[in-house]
This record gives sequence, C-alpha cells and structure tokens, in this order.
Amino acid sequence: MPTRYQPALDLTSRFLQQKLVTRIWDRDVAAWGAAEGGTDARSIDTRLGWLDIGESMRPHLDRLADLGEAARAEHIEAVYLLGMGGSSLCAEVLRSVLGVRDGSPDVYVLDTTDERTITTAAARLTPERSWFLVSSKSGGTVEVASMERYFWGLLSAAVGDRAGRHFIAITDPGTALKALAESRRYREVFVNPADIGGRFSALSLFGLVPTALIGRSAEQLLTAGETMADGCRQEHPENPGLELGAFIGATASAGRDKLTVVLPPSLSSLGLWIEQLTAESTGKHGKGALPVVDEVLGRPDEYGPDRAFVAIRTDQDHVDEARLTALEQAGHPVLHLSTRLDGLGAEFFRWEFATAVAGVALGINPFDEPNVSEAKEKTRALLSAFASTKRLPEPSPAASSDRVAVFSNGFVGDTPESIVAAAIASATPPDYVAFLSYLPPDSDVAAAVAEVRAGIRARRRVATTFGVGPRYLHSTGQYHKGGPNTAVAFVLTADDASQTPIPEVGYSFSVLKRAQALGDTETLIAHDRRTVRIHFKDAAAAAGTLESLFANALR
Repeated sequence: MPTRYQPALDLTSRFLQQKLVTRIWDRDVAAWGAAEGGTDARSIDTRLGWLDIGESMRPHLDRLADLGEAARAEHIEAVYLLGMGGSSLCAEVLRSVLGVRDGSPDVYVLDTTDERTITTAAARLTPERSWFLVSSKSGGTVEVASMERYFWGLLSAAVGDRAGRHFIAITDPGTALKALAESRRYREVFVNPADIGGRFSALSLFGLVPTALIGRSAEQLLTAGETMADGCRQEHPENPGLELGAFIGATASAGRDKLTVVLPPSLSSLGLWIEQLTAESTGKHGKGALPVVDEVLGRPDEYGPDRAFVAIRTDQDHVDEARLTALEQAGHPVLHLSTRLDGLGAEFFRWEFATAVAGVALGINPFDEPNVSEAKEKTRALLSAFASTKRLPEPSPAASSDRVAVFSNGFVGDTPESIVAAAIASATPPDYVAFLSYLPPDSDVAAAVAEVRAGIRARRRVATTFGVGPRYLHSTGQYHKGGPNTAVAFVLTADDASQTPIPEVGYSFSVLKRAQALGDTETLIAHDRRTVRIHFKDAAAAAGTLESLFANALR
C-alpha cells in the first residue's frame, strides 16, 4: 500500500480548518494573500471564470456540434490550429488522447515560428479541404498574428474571396483578432469569457472547439469537468483537487520543487499541458514547482532530494509501479492518481483546482505571469533594430569550432566542449538543466536531447527539462526567469535554410524566431541565470553534433 506524504496531509488538514475550499469557490481573493483593490486582487478576481465553466459553456454546445457536422459535411480533411500556450496545448492533448473520429478532419497544432515547420504545413495542405482555427485569448500574440497573415495570404490566393469561410477564431471580447475576423468574414468567431486565463481554459471554447472539430463530444468533455468540479467543492480530505494541490505545495515548500509527473503512454501528451499550467502559475518571486513531464523513470540513486512524483494511471494502462515503489522506499514522496481516458475533462479541472490550491500554499498569485512580457519586450527591441539595419545584433562567441559557436555569460573555456562541461559541472541539486531549443522540432533532435538529459541525470542527479521555442516562452519560460535561481539553461539555435517573409511586417519567420531566441537569452542573463547558447552551423546535422558535444563534455 503506498504511503502518504505526511506534510501534504498536514497541509490538507490546515486548509480544511481554514475553509480554503469554500473560500476559493466564493472567490475570496484574500485566500491568495491579495489585498482588496490591489493589483493582485484585480488579476485574481478577473481570472476565476474557470470555476463555473459548465454554466458558461453549456449554451455553446449546440453551436459546437453544428460546427463539427459542417466540417464532416464539407469533407474538410485538416484543421490547422494557429495558437500558443493555453490556446493550443489542450487541443494537442485532446487530439492525441481522444483520437479523430472517422470522417472528421485531423487537427494539426502550429504553435511555432519555425519557418520549416510552417512552410511544410503549407506545402501539404489542400486549400479547399482545409480550415484554420486562429486561437488567441489576447488577440495580439505575435506568433499567432504572424501565422494568420501568412496562411490568409495563401488561402486568398487559392480561393479568392471565399478565404474567410476557411477561418475560425477563438478569442476574448473586444480583441484585435475579433475585429480582424469580423472584417475578413471568418466562418465563425467564438468569443470566450474574458475571466478565464489562457492556461485555465482547457474546458472553455479553446478546448471545446477543437474537440468538436475532431468529431468528439464537447458535452462529454465538459460533463467530466463538471463532475470533477463537484468533487473539488467538498471540504473533505479526499477532495481530489485539494489533495493534489496540497501535495504540490507541501513538497515544493520542503525543497522538493521538481514535480516529476509520471504518465502512462495513453496520456503522454498531457504532460505538456500540465507543464504549462503548473510552471507558469507557480514559478514566480523565487518560488515554484517545476514540472518534469517527459522523463523516463530511473533508479532512486539517480535523483536528488529535490524530487517529488505524481503518477497517473488510467483504466487502460499503468505506469512503472515497481520503479515507483523503489522511489517511495528510498524516501521520495509519491502521489498516486487514477483517471479514465473518457473523463479527460475531469483531469483538466483537477489540475486547475490543484494549481489554485498550490498558489495558496506557496504564498503566490497563481493567475498572473509577471516575467513573461520581458522576453517579448527584448524581442520587440531586436526586431526594431533589424528594421533599421536588416540584421540582428549578435555578441561574439566565447568559443567556436567548425560545427558550433558557443555564447556564455560566465563560463569560460578554450573550446565549446569545455564551456559546456563547466556549465554542467555547476549544476547540483536543487539546480536543474533546461534545454531550450529553437531548432526545427524534429524527432531526431528530441531523441538526442533525451539521451543527453539521461546522461546529465545519471552523473549530476539533477532534473532536466526540454522546451521547444517559442512554445516554452508561454509555458516554462515564466519559471525559468521568475522561479528559484537554480536553472542552467542551454539555448539551442541554428541558421535556417530559407527566409519566408511574414506579410506586412518586414521580416521573415526565421528572423522572428532568432529574435525570440536572442531576446529570451538576454532575459535569462538579466535574471542572473547561468545561460549558454549553442549555435549549430548546420541545422541538418544538429542532432548528431549535440550528442557529440555533450558526450565529450560529460567525460
């Protein structure tokens, strides 16, 4: 029988005595330490609409069902979702876990500025059989706006004034995207409640519209979420959201702030959504729980004392119970959860409620993202410089070879390998190593990074994460800058083989992506994070070069 982590049980008891569950449902902003009328109070009070998601979403169900039927009736083959962060990650989970119903279009999530990915999607699409779902809460996200301009141009050239019938928007009231969609006569414009934050929006229109398009039941997804919400209303130790939130808060407060989420194969894609929700919500003011969501379980001696584990089993498959038992016996806290694949909406709500509870435990506001705008501002400054000089300002490398150039804000060495080795040697628990990749998101690069991460864990016993840029800027990016100063960041870049212009802005996707990489590197350095940028001179050979570079550095 698994043991329960006593500090989490103690915290749960304290929260029950304080009537925390009732206070959350009553929208008491003081539960998160916010003073009435203050900035935190306003940011919390305007982002609690996810609590009553069933009430606000049920009136949309018939319209959603009609949209799904229209896609099948018109023989739409593909829907390209243009989004970032909370506007796109839930759709990726839904498509992966629920699958696409026969006769319904597949949904391809484009949450990138990588021009090879974008142009590959453009080359394979059939305009007459393709729809575009433009998904942005703010309505002004640069990645989404750039992709919309590009694909609008392609569709306009292909189908003329019928282009609008191939576009659907999801956004908040009064945004620039809403106005644009109306002016371009989009097929549909779905206006989401303004009081639902992006990372808490999986059960809102941002998740329900993709669900309907892949031919699955938006009502079933929503009903599962409502059932979990009812369970999370209970002032009882078995309240599922309270239990998980207290575990996250208690382990992070005890220094076990690397929240390692262990998922079965059927739920592997859920990790990216959990990562965004937890990291962006808790990683601020030097605190937080860093989710590690895509790591193969290792032996107990491969982990430092900064780890905590949440393992989810489903009605169809399990996680590695033997490894988890060994971890528990070695003293690592492990929380075991169970779910059903046909109840995915319940898991969305459980983690949302738990994140709200964890915010209370950590003494932070889980609904803001104070550091996210910093990298955006750096990117804008770099793009402004590019407009004048037609080049992005780049520092001189600290070391280079025929295959890579390495840029460092403090580590020194004669070769790229020696600088990378120095950075790795600086990491001991509770540090972690973050790989932040602006390389084309190929499977061989991901596999190479996974091998390197396993080697670092085995030698240094530190947690590692892998984020694809610019997606991670809307996810773990907040934690890397705002959480504890324990990151060793490797930013991976390469030259693109082409330059695809973004209409109306005067630069290409390649330039935008590089500006985002440089802007985030500057921001990490400004926060005194140990940062090394590795620039690969041949993007096609990046995976092999990466493995060789780190193999030599880890000797």
